[in-house]
Amino acid sequence: MNSPDLFTAPPDEASGTPPPPPPAAPEAEAAGGDGWVALDTYAERAYLEYAMSVVKGRALPEVADGQKPVQRRILYAMREMGLAAGAKPVKSARVVGEILGKYHPHGDSSAYEALVRMAQDFTLRYPLIDGQGNFGSRDGDGAAAMRYTEARLTPIADLLLSELHMGTVDFVPNYDGAFDEPRLLPARLPMVLLNGASGIAVGLATEIPPHNLREVAAACVALMREPELTSADLLAYVPGPDFPGGGQIITPAADIRAAYETGRGSVRVRAKWEVEKLARGQWRVIVTELPPGSSAQKVLAEIEEATNPKIRPGKKALSQEQQNLKALMLSQLDRVRDESDSAQPVRLVFEPKSSRLDADDFMNLLLAQTSLEGNVSLNLVMIGLDGRPGQKDLRSILKDWVDFRVDTVTRRITHRLSEVNKRIHILEGRMIAFIHIEEVIRVIREADEPKPELMKAFGLTDVQAEDILEIRLRQLARLEGFKLEKELGGLREERDGLRHLLDNEADKRTLIIDEIEADAAKYGDARRTEIKAAERATLTQTVADEPVTIILSQKGWIRARSGHNLDLSTLAFKDGDALAVAAETRTVWPLIVLDSNGRAYTLDAADVPTGRGDGVPVTSLVELQDGAKVAQLLAAPAESRFVLSHSGGYGFIGKVADMVGRNKAGKTYIALEAGEALLPPLPLQGSADTTRLVVASSSGRLLAFALAELKELAKGRGLMLMQLDEGETLVAAGLAATDKVVATFNGARGRVADEAIALSDFDGKRGRRGKPHGRRGALAALRGA
Repeated sequence: MNSPDLFTAPPDEASGTPPPPPPAAPEAEAAGGDGWVALDTYAERAYLEYAMSVVKGRALPEVADGQKPVQRRILYAMREMGLAAGAKPVKSARVVGEILGKYHPHGDSSAYEALVRMAQDFTLRYPLIDGQGNFGSRDGDGAAAMRYTEARLTPIADLLLSELHMGTVDFVPNYDGAFDEPRLLPARLPMVLLNGASGIAVGLATEIPPHNLREVAAACVALMREPELTSADLLAYVPGPDFPGGGQIITPAADIRAAYETGRGSVRVRAKWEVEKLARGQWRVIVTELPPGSSAQKVLAEIEEATNPKIRPGKKALSQEQQNLKALMLSQLDRVRDESDSAQPVRLVFEPKSSRLDADDFMNLLLAQTSLEGNVSLNLVMIGLDGRPGQKDLRSILKDWVDFRVDTVTRRITHRLSEVNKRIHILEGRMIAFIHIEEVIRVIREADEPKPELMKAFGLTDVQAEDILEIRLRQLARLEGFKLEKELGGLREERDGLRHLLDNEADKRTLIIDEIEADAAKYGDARRTEIKAAERATLTQTVADEPVTIILSQKGWIRARSGHNLDLSTLAFKDGDALAVAAETRTVWPLIVLDSNGRAYTLDAADVPTGRGDGVPVTSLVELQDGAKVAQLLAAPAESRFVLSHSGGYGFIGKVADMVGRNKAGKTYIALEAGEALLPPLPLQGSADTTRLVVASSSGRLLAFALAELKELAKGRGLMLMQLDEGETLVAAGLAATDKVVATFNGARGRVADEAIALSDFDGKRGRRGKPHGRRGALAALRGA
């Protein structure tokens, strides 16, 4: 069965007229025309009719006037009630009753909610209703009941209503045929862009942000003068949305252009703020403008959630992430206050923990963790002039509206010309009566049927004769004659002007341009939302910056202790376990675990459990691969560099940033062959030109060479450090900034001895064999003297 075209004709739902009954299904006719319809056919037809009703009668605005049916009916009903901008406001309940009783047969709550939204200056860029009383707030407070509030139209509503009864639009019967209502409103500016719209239909949704009136008007004028302009060209006039609450759009211009060229995208908006200097070097941040969808109460609630988190459902305690964020927020933010009032709709005061904090870093934390910065969707879906819903780019929207405006003005001129011609016709008849007043009076006095006699005697039409019989004699006095002649001359001049406009398209478009510019001058205002590209706020620091010592045991248990310079002799371990590594670091530095296979795993120091216990196995924090074991641990800033080597005699200089990875399973970093083991990483502190790398083999040979001979690599096996014989391994490596190095030897019976060795005897080139050191015992470690 072919689906009907739902969008060819204007919707009956929008006018309130019930849709006509669907035609009999072919299946029913084939069955004998007994009225039975297959269930799937009936369900399909019913759903399509419902979808059409929602799409065209509720959710989507028209490109012509930018209104949904309920909004259009509210404005029309209020105009018919005489609630213009200068009128005395009346109870909203009375307005809602008028709307429901005559035009919108739906629930009173839906009509009142639409009326409230049209009166909120924090929701619409250009409110169309002037509300008296509590119409809600940007903090999410609801409006008072309609029996308490009052309403009337705003001056800018004239842009939609002033030409209503000038023959500019079609009128259709209301839902019961008792009244007529306009099919569209004769918008003098594209309200679909000025105030935007939001709605969800069946299979369609729209999210049109508001724009600045002056900018949109300028774009319309430019398009009328140069019809070949593209959406990219029009963005020179309309650079982006202009929200009621201001704020700053930080999206790059290229992304904004792509959104307006396709009709779909998003812009990122952040709050406007300034740093207020106080006495004794103190400062605080004042937020004065918020992005759409945000409010002071929402921001305060988000900060409360971050600084005083609640245990999540199904959990017994706060997660490590919640604890980290809480510590970070409390280390940066001292207090926050909402000082908003009627004079300052938005005034949020943020005081830092210390005046030594950087204001930009402080605000970056708040922007990343609250709705002080967020995305605003842009989905330009609306009903076009052809009655079909669709997604439009900026040029299509403005072109459709310009076409609608040209047609509206043409109808207005045609309507006015008709009225002028009628009036001229009447006045011409009166002039005939004025010139022949005595004869006219005689005919009226003597004739039984004066109307046909007048028409016969003076060549009058039926309309003229009827008018003469209806007027008072005083209107044919001499003074009135001069007025008639003057009015007749003015009307004939106006008629010629109107005919010229209808015949001359260029002059008609000039008239439209002049009217657009006049409306822009009368109702326009300055842009509120600044457009300035900036980087999106991201939380690069997720924890408070504090000193911490990471303790790793020989059996792979890891824990953390606050501070540095700990007395390691007081540490307790499980039976058979002992200290392997104690790394002093900071909570904001990455923590790298290297396993026996050469893979690198990244931990957050703040994720390592603290307290007086034994900690947790490293395997609970990372997923060691292929039966690997923890080999080394290092902690330093991301830009730090280390010399990494292994028993196979190879090594390279590596940067911590290259070891960092997101996966819990780690990343391949150092290429090791079977049986090879990592040596302790050596942190680089001095210049490579003045530092030497000293390596020792298992056969007792030493080699010292300039560190500058070693390359920095992102990963790999590295370069040969020392030439090794078969079965020989590299057992130690160290850095020396002087001509001496301290070697640690393991003697017989487990004795350990340190001895200073002069490097001049072992200097050479990288990759050479080196020379025997000639000391007793196995060399276990090397360090600079």
